[in-house]
Amino acid sequence: MSHSFVVHVPDAELEPEPLAPEQIVSGTPEVTGKVVWESADGKQIRGIWQITPGVVTDTEADELFVVLSGSATVEVEGGPTLRVGPGDMAVLRAGDRTTWTVHEKLRKAYAINLG
Repeated sequence: MSHSFVVHVPDAELEPEPLAPEQIVSGTPEVTGKVVWESADGKQIRGIWQITPGVVTDTEADELFVVLSGSATVEVEGGPTLRVGPGDMAVLRAGDRTTWTVHEKLRKAYAINLG
């Protein structure tokens, strides 16, 4: 998209984004998402992401996100434990190794910068 736009995040249609089996620690979490904007060089991404309950691991990008619904505990290896829920804004640093314990289906809007 090359123009300004609006997306109603709570009921936006999302596409499956399967997790790698080694990312799943427990449960049967399912991830869906949608990129709503990406810079021409691919280094900035804006989108919506959702995950169902379970425990997963990830290595993060430089990301700012706002939780719209659901809740999770995000443990940052060697760092803080973040408890996030509706209305919370969080920042993750590139390279953070995280473990997400998703308590209720979580939906977030995010902005990622890949440098």
